[in-house]
Amino acid sequence: MTPPGRPVDPDLTVVIPTLGRDLLRRVLEALEAGTVWPARVIVVDQGQRPDLGLLLEDVGARSYDTLWVPSGERGRARGVNRGFAHAATRFVALTDDDCVPYPDWVERMADRLRRNEGAIVTGRVEAGEGEVVLSVVTERGETVQRRPGLRFDRLSGGNMGIAKALMERLGGLDEDPCLRTAEDGELGYRALRAGVPILYAPEVAVTHLGWRREAEREEQYRDYARSQGGFFGKYLRRGDAFIALRAAVHLLRALRRWGVGRLRGDAELAANGRAYVLGLLPGIAAGWRSEGPG
Repeated sequence: MTPPGRPVDPDLTVVIPTLGRDLLRRVLEALEAGTVWPARVIVVDQGQRPDLGLLLEDVGARSYDTLWVPSGERGRARGVNRGFAHAATRFVALTDDDCVPYPDWVERMADRLRRNEGAIVTGRVEAGEGEVVLSVVTERGETVQRRPGLRFDRLSGGNMGIAKALMERLGGLDEDPCLRTAEDGELGYRALRAGVPILYAPEVAVTHLGWRREAEREEQYRDYARSQGGFFGKYLRRGDAFIALRAAVHLLRALRRWGVGRLRGDAELAANGRAYVLGLLPGIAAGWRSEGPG
């Protein structure tokens, strides 16, 4: 059934990197059902699935403009950067193939970007009902971060928007494999150090789908830990004392999660803490040795 027409925002492109997961269909459908359509949706498909190209053609024939970009590269940072390279609008919003935008996501993201062109905009990431997800951000109050935080910087890669010119000035995402799943955190840190604020707008919201099974979540925790360590290691090699302190805080907090999880019988919390305790230092070593991009 063809959805009724929507206003089109000519200033906003949506970029979605994917490995070809079928969950992408839900994201595209959510954007079709939105209050405002983006000027274009660009899907960078590292799974190189021609059926996704056909799916995007179908969507484009009945609603918003689409572009399928098959890619033989690997790594989310590369997917995002290739998507930005194809964008021709003033602003770009970024989400993932397992993050379903709220109906007013495009409308609210575009509004925030127009009013805050010199900032990175991010927002809420809710968990799907009854689902176990790796990362949520549920605070209801607006904040503006202007300097790096000791625990983390408030930027959710699956729910962010930025002026294309600003992303180009920052140099895009770091494509170094040693920080494969920490690329958004590294961008946030680099942006704040460059004087670019991060605006957290709680009304700009997506739902993060919990599709991973327990063993897959544990592996992803390990990947997060190694990648976070890779991010830290690259900056430690440059003599960044603040990152040294942040790395110590991360390690202590991971030890606490591991211990509290075991005491409470919370296997998920314990697995997360254990992964970071065991993976952070090897990741730091890899980042220190890395000669990759960034």
